[in-house]
Amino acid sequence: MPWVVRDAVRDINRAVARRWQSVDPLLPDPSAMPTGCGAPLVVHGDNGRVAGLGVCVHHHVPADSLNQTWGAADRFLLTPRLTGQDTMAPADSLLSQWRDHLAGVAAARGEDTSAGIVWPSRDITGVRALLRHGLQPLTVIAARTRPEAPAAPARQIPGITIRAAGPRDEERVLGLELRLIQFDGHFGGPVWRRDTADLVRQEVRISLQRQAMWTWLAERHGHAIGLLVAQPPPEAGWIAGMTSRSPAAYLQTMFIQPEDRGTGVGAALVRALHARLDAGGASVTLLHHSQVNPLSGPFWNRMGYRPLWTSWEARPARALR
Repeated sequence: MPWVVRDAVRDINRAVARRWQSVDPLLPDPSAMPTGCGAPLVVHGDNGRVAGLGVCVHHHVPADSLNQTWGAADRFLLTPRLTGQDTMAPADSLLSQWRDHLAGVAAARGEDTSAGIVWPSRDITGVRALLRHGLQPLTVIAARTRPEAPAAPARQIPGITIRAAGPRDEERVLGLELRLIQFDGHFGGPVWRRDTADLVRQEVRISLQRQAMWTWLAERHGHAIGLLVAQPPPEAGWIAGMTSRSPAAYLQTMFIQPEDRGTGVGAALVRALHARLDAGGASVTLLHHSQVNPLSGPFWNRMGYRPLWTSWEARPARALR
């Protein structure tokens, strides 16, 4: 990283930290800039000083990784750092530079590619720039903070049993996990791959063999109709840096069969998890949900979650304007 840019990073991160805290106190301080696949992108203000930076990172996800189900095989992610109260103009400049950078990268020209940026959900001043450059809001990281008063206990639903899943439940859990991926595919997030089912089975098998169970099934007369999988704070370190609150847990999977939605089963599963996390001292719980799924936003809002970050994407990457 050139010394002019390197010396500007600290000052810019301080300014961005102040801005983020004014926008949303759940946002963390900006992390260190990653090493990119090219030179840093630099935005200059009217006074000629550095007013923003961006780093593009190329992630190639191999075919034998389950992570490839959750997006393109080649992902180009832009990490932005923009100062000032109105980010529209600097964001527009940064995205134009990023578009030109990707035009010169051979790996970004394929079909199985994406250009993505994670933007604070409450930072509305840059949204028009994101839209102008062909990016679409696909996924939300939502957050629920632990309430001061204990949450209401999950109400009993006649005929429904909620229990921890174990190794003997592999087929039940697998079936619901695969149905979730297929359902979410309607909203442009997951990509069903040739090995998706086998890779999900491997993950389910490993998860169900752990001594501390964080997978629950909702059953009606022995038939599995709902699934919830979570990661307690010791396992959620990979996403904990996305918020200022600590310790952070992660709600990984929640799925209810379509014919059983609206019956309270999903709320009962989630409240059972919240009771356990709150009692265990988790300060915040994070999850991902589709921005365009008409069911997700209203449900998670009722459960106490609200948007923290929004992932914007262009697929393929060359669709970035």
